[in-house]
Amino acid sequence: MASWNSASLEVLYNVFGWIAFVSWSISFYPQVILNFRRKSVVGLNFDFVVLNLTKHSSYLIYNASVFFSAAVQRQYREKYGFNQMIPVAANDVAFSIHAVLLTAFTLFQIAIYDRGNQKVSKTSIGIVSAAWLSLAVCVFIALPTHSWLWLLSCFNTVQVVMTVVKYIPQAVMNFRRKSTVGFSIGNILLDLLGGLTNYGQMAMQSIDQNSWVNFYGNIGKTLLSLVSIFFDLLFILQHYVLYPAKKVDSPNLDEV
Repeated sequence: MASWNSASLEVLYNVFGWIAFVSWSISFYPQVILNFRRKSVVGLNFDFVVLNLTKHSSYLIYNASVFFSAAVQRQYREKYGFNQMIPVAANDVAFSIHAVLLTAFTLFQIAIYDRGNQKVSKTSIGIVSAAWLSLAVCVFIALPTHSWLWLLSCFNTVQVVMTVVKYIPQAVMNFRRKSTVGFSIGNILLDLLGGLTNYGQMAMQSIDQNSWVNFYGNIGKTLLSLVSIFFDLLFILQHYVLYPAKKVDSPNLDEV
């Protein structure tokens, strides 16, 4: 089993990982607080939240399985090398659990607060249904041969696709409304920090092991950060440059 060569890089690996965990975890709260203060979810795209729940649920299944299952870890090393470290850290599992809970709570807020004329689109419902149906098929394919790593790669693929898809409805809504009021920029700034430090964590492992296997061995985590950073920068551009809040808006409520 692989071990760390440098104590300093191991410390940095853990520091970057837990900064990413804290940043990504806290990033859920500005939107939750904003919804609570306004007693409204108008401006928050419901498709974003529904797709996000599927994304985080599939990512949780992947992270928890790779981190805790000896059978999955054995198959990973058989594929990528027995001298390779597992590409999932404790902070990845902790973040996934927290993300599923907070996203589910945001859906609860959508159910009880003022929604205006907003609703979940049929397209979003169709995408989520297709995703879980595909995963169910993958389970039946993997069962006879115990291809657990392949099965988890399916869950990882779904979370990557959901990561790409989930941001689009909110970005389009902001564009159509020419406003980001109701969508928390605090969430985005913290998400950006989480994405950058997540890359930092992966880089520390790669430098220590003199191998970039963890980047493509856990391509979902790699793409998660890349896609998140891209859309975070887009939302920052929309909020501060393209559609800055007007003074008539309520800054204490809409700038959380």
